[in-house]
Amino acid sequence: MKDWCPLHGLSSEQESRVLEKKTRLDKLRPFPNAALQRLRQDISVEWTYNSNSIEGNTLSLRETRVVLQDGLTIGGKTMREHFEAINHHKAISWLEEVVCPGKNITASDILTLHGLVMASIDDEFCGRFRTGRVQITGANFIPPNPLKVPDLLDELIEWVHQNPQKLDPVSLAAVFHHRFVWIHPFFDGNGRTGRLAMNLILMGMGYPPLIILRADRDKYYRALNEANQGKFDKLLLLFFQGAERSLELYLSALGNGYDDYLPLEQIANDPAVPYGQEYLSLLARRGELEAFKEGRVWYSTPKAVKRYMER
Repeated sequence: MKDWCPLHGLSSEQESRVLEKKTRLDKLRPFPNAALQRLRQDISVEWTYNSNSIEGNTLSLRETRVVLQDGLTIGGKTMREHFEAINHHKAISWLEEVVCPGKNITASDILTLHGLVMASIDDEFCGRFRTGRVQITGANFIPPNPLKVPDLLDELIEWVHQNPQKLDPVSLAAVFHHRFVWIHPFFDGNGRTGRLAMNLILMGMGYPPLIILRADRDKYYRALNEANQGKFDKLLLLFFQGAERSLELYLSALGNGYDDYLPLEQIANDPAVPYGQEYLSLLARRGELEAFKEGRVWYSTPKAVKRYMER
């Protein structure tokens, strides 16, 4: 057993909900092409905005959409920020072309994704492993010697293929992502490449893309640091929340979603609900209440709150 991976996935009500929604989504296949194209277009912009914003890109969601869909530049923004948006969008397009049921991720896939992400930003090292040591500000670890990077990455990829602990796809992607960030194969672009690569795993297993939100940036980094110490609970919870949100977006867009979601503040104002907004938000953050996040606002349904009350 590898000493860097947890013993099991997240055992919770939320995991059950994710698996149930994945089953419902599978029953809708094949998806209508028009609906699928609209979904991919919207998610590509959102995915690009959030992943780049986590790394410090200052383009807003609207500005990212303008750059990608209208081909315009934004005044006051650097060329690097524009390239980061365009490159990430191209990387998503490549990923969607190569992914297929049962697709096994390879080192070549990861190098290709990094080459696309860093094109015109760092042409010397785009698509190439780092050749020197690096330090990560705010992290509680030092990445391994660069000479070990190829072997460590091969070991990680083989672990994903074998999945010796029989982890569910979301937990598998979470552990892969943590280990990838720890290996830190590149001088720059590790976070964006890692979030793309983990989705190559998930999408190959029939899941929609999992997006780590900009609003969860601090939570995401804290969860990675805790995973460095062998504590994966927060990282797994964040990944299951992201997976549930994406599944709900797909189900709703394909005409098979749950009841309309409402802001928790609105649900808390219902006289029949004995909880305040802060408590409902706490339940959502813990994964105990069926909910998903848009920006900084949590959404759920009255029926989901009723189910929690009954439990």
